[in-house]
Amino acid sequence: MNKIENISAMKPLSLTFLLVSAVLFTNAQDAKTPLFKSSALTALNGFTRGIEGPAVDKAGILYVVNFAKQGTIGQVKPDGSASLFIELPEGSIGNGIRFDSKGNMLIADYTKHNILKVNMLTKDITVFAHNANMSQPNDIAIDNKDRLYASDPNWGASTGRIWRIDTDGKTTTLDNMGTANGIEVSPDNKLLYVNESVQRKVWVYDLSPKGEVSNKRLFHEFPDFGMDGMRCDIDGNLYITRHGKGTIAKLSPAGKLLTEITLAGKLPSNIAFGGKDGRTAYVTLQDKGNVESFRVDKPGREWLMSKKK
Repeated sequence: MNKIENISAMKPLSLTFLLVSAVLFTNAQDAKTPLFKSSALTALNGFTRGIEGPAVDKAGILYVVNFAKQGTIGQVKPDGSASLFIELPEGSIGNGIRFDSKGNMLIADYTKHNILKVNMLTKDITVFAHNANMSQPNDIAIDNKDRLYASDPNWGASTGRIWRIDTDGKTTTLDNMGTANGIEVSPDNKLLYVNESVQRKVWVYDLSPKGEVSNKRLFHEFPDFGMDGMRCDIDGNLYITRHGKGTIAKLSPAGKLLTEITLAGKLPSNIAFGGKDGRTAYVTLQDKGNVESFRVDKPGREWLMSKKK
């Protein structure tokens, strides 16, 4: 083999070495990143005070409602750069966001009492479900059969309800309660968590294979401040936004407070998990109009679901 051939043969090996080195370096950097230390991801006031509904698609892109103005959906890349994704129909304003197993985006449209469905390829927006009897669909959760569960608070009366939205768009009332807000399904799809913002209580229900709830019991009660959105990790730990306190409370599957993560903002509205390993938490801050993020020890439940879809 001559000198030129020798150099050519070395190029693939050199490239492989560089790629492996880069991966090892990235993993080492991730290992050094402290857990539960929040910092700003997006620019301040890039979103309105109605910032809500974080959800991550299969490609790792974060979607958040009310980018720059009300009635929009913004998308946030891993580097924190945000841009407009879509504008909702006239008069519609989004709140919670989830993705179904087909990759469609589902949005709680609280002003028009709808659940909207977005085709992510064409950006076509359709009404998936509508119920004029809802005060508002606020936050939404999704189970492994693509059924949605929506919280429906009546803020003026300090009351609320829970709705199930089946895959055909049919809506069913599951329970009446206080100001229902954050809502989430457990990793095994056997429990439904719902919190009451004004009453500061977190409730848990048994969730049947048919999407019915029973055996309501108190999961945790906070002595102060409100609550908003919440999400589970793969071990069933529940992360809850403490609205007004500026923290994220992490509760064990037994309802024990494990830790509280301090944020820069005081008004966190919701939380989602993403990143390349599902261990990055994204939090929407109403008083800052931006997204903060921090690393956690276990991937999020919904991130793992997206990998199975």
